[in-house]
Amino acid sequence: MSTVAVIGAGAVGQRVARHLAARAELDRLVLGSRHPARLRGFGSQLLDVDVEVVAPGKLPDADVVVLSLPSGGHAALAEKALARGAHVVSLSDSVTDVEELLALDGLAVAVERSIAIGAGFSPGYSCLLARHGAAQFDVVTEVHIARMGTAGPACQRQLHRARTGTSIDWREGQWRRRRGGSGRELVWFPDPLGAHDCYRAALCDALLLVPAFSDVERVTARVAGTRRDRLTAMLPMLRPPHADGGPGGVRVELRGLRDGRHRTDVLGVIDHPSAAAAAVAATAAGWALADELPSGAWGLGMLDDPLPWLAELAELGVRAAAYEGASL
Repeated sequence: MSTVAVIGAGAVGQRVARHLAARAELDRLVLGSRHPARLRGFGSQLLDVDVEVVAPGKLPDADVVVLSLPSGGHAALAEKALARGAHVVSLSDSVTDVEELLALDGLAVAVERSIAIGAGFSPGYSCLLARHGAAQFDVVTEVHIARMGTAGPACQRQLHRARTGTSIDWREGQWRRRRGGSGRELVWFPDPLGAHDCYRAALCDALLLVPAFSDVERVTARVAGTRRDRLTAMLPMLRPPHADGGPGGVRVELRGLRDGRHRTDVLGVIDHPSAAAAAVAATAAGWALADELPSGAWGLGMLDDPLPWLAELAELGVRAAAYEGASL
């Protein structure tokens, strides 16, 4: 009996569960929540799969464990899941979580299990776009990620903290750490989002993309922000986060060489971050369930061929496009 455990059934976790429940190869779905009583009705909506709702405690037995809970502690749970013979899919975009998950690479290889790190909208779908776009280059020298929008409340709180954190960029073979909120850059996202000022923040994209591109010289990540976002970043959130952050976008700019000439390509996508992140995580869990993922701890930019992933995500409604001239 194939089993997937989704730990953290909030705005994104519930969407992940819906996607997984529709997969024919899944027999049993375990939902872990701090408020299990709230999920009884939701669980009854998932047809054709056995659903169990559990409270925090011992990690349930499963073939794949999806960590969609708030940032912090993902590595500890991943280590327990590996010890129980499960693959792991983590949606955390916290720098600390990602660093600690990457450090589990040796353990994951030893037990022949995979840890898909940052399997969300950005990082996650952005990493797939970067890997796909790299096929048009002989050498990729720069990767620049910009994102806007958030998923559920936990994502919004994490981004609020990230705005005042230390950004991590890769430049000429060294990690560069800079103050969050600096480095303003006007970025054009796919319509109808349009142009937005983007700033540095404590984002983990570079940590996952640098290992994927051996010759890359620069990797940066920025997030869109308003004047209010910058002014209130040092304060506690002044109002409760929305249940869903609404539409958002990702822009991936690649620079490098093709046939000895400099080339720049830009890929973009617009979607609700909660929906896109859930689709990516569910796809990763499905591939892990089929034992079709490499062992170790890695980001989605490390995949040899992202096209099957992008095709599956397109069937789920998440589609990207390339910038041609001034438009998408």
